Amino acid sequence: MIMIRLLAGENILKETSHQNKAQLYYPEAYPQGARLYVSAPEGHLWVQVDQAVAPALVYLPEGSLTYSVPWGDERRAYPPQAFSGAEHLVRAWLPEREEITARRNLAHNPADQRGETGVYPHASANVETRNESVFAARNVIDGYTVNFSHGGWPFQSWGIGGRADAWLMVAFGREVLADEMALVLRADFPHDAYWVSGRAVLSDGAVIPFTLQRTGEPQHFSLGLHRITWLRLEGLVKSDEPSIYPSLTELMVYGRELC
Repeated sequence: MIMIRLLAGENILKETSHQNKAQLYYPEAYPQGARLYVSAPEGHLWVQVDQAVAPALVYLPEGSLTYSVPWGDERRAYPPQAFSGAEHLVRAWLPEREEITARRNLAHNPADQRGETGVYPHASANVETRNESVFAARNVIDGYTVNFSHGGWPFQSWGIGGRADAWLMVAFGREVLADEMALVLRADFPHDAYWVSGRAVLSDGAVIPFTLQRTGEPQHFSLGLHRITWLRLEGLVKSDEPSIYPSLTELMVYGRELC
């Protein structure tokens, strides 16, 4: 059984459930502080937190998801129509086995949020420029690769606030089989600089150095074949350009489930 509940404080504004596919329609504006609670069998679940946000194939180790409806500055990283207005549709449904087992971008999660969520994949970092949502770690796994500018949607990215020791990690919440990584740098040149090199550290102890080019195109790197629970980017070396703003638009980790 899948259940979706819309909450405001301790009040249940609306609730719906279905065996395989739950769909909650709410015909009013969200109050500030509203949150969504989804319960389902442990494992994989398709979740669409808003009709203007792409569906996410997430992994729920505890069979539940709590999603805080973005408000104020947090909305700047989403399409303007997302979570706004007086009509909202939230959906959750069970995936087909082929959708789970296919080789895919295991890092993709438009429903990711800042902080500890208990939902995977999940992105985190040791710095986010000025703590602004448009430079949050979650932006690099939301599926958007529009990188010729910076700031609010669709140009959200991960910004490092000038930190030389910046790192970013994607956790998967279970062991997966990863074979390739791709990075899309933010390419708002000359406002932006870029990283010339870095390394990917894998949870199994592997360290994979990589070299980057000054381009906005995706740059692919073989990982070999590793059973991992997380991947971390670190040791990022900035180019010698005067800009202090190297940034990452998207991180993809390709592979398969261990099932």
